[in-house]
Amino acid sequence: MKTVIELKSMKFHAFHGVSLQERKVGNDFTVDLEYAFDRIEIAVHSDDIGDTVSYADVYRTVSEEMSRPSNLLENLAGRISSALKLRFPQLSYIKIKVSKLHPPLGGEVHSASVTFEESWQS
Repeated sequence: MKTVIELKSMKFHAFHGVSLQERKVGNDFTVDLEYAFDRIEIAVHSDDIGDTVSYADVYRTVSEEMSRPSNLLENLAGRISSALKLRFPQLSYIKIKVSKLHPPLGGEVHSASVTFEESWQS
């Protein structure tokens, strides 16, 4: 059985980007996250919060990383992944998509995104 927990379209106003304007004014971002951990099936049967990785705690970790500016979305996605793995060493899989909405590219673009995916053996 493969069970994945997802947090979709987490919204943040943050100050990531290369340009001074992006660092000063900020922009809107979304983060989509999937994660799994070994023995997740225990929570499936126990219905006990102690047997899972709480998505409230995961959200808090993502939010903390979003509040620290990065020049590049690649760096930001990697930092979020590292912070989650450090805080929740039982994680075996993380997939993160960080999107900057309406990036300043001189034309109409809905978003620019980076997807970062990692798996670890336990």
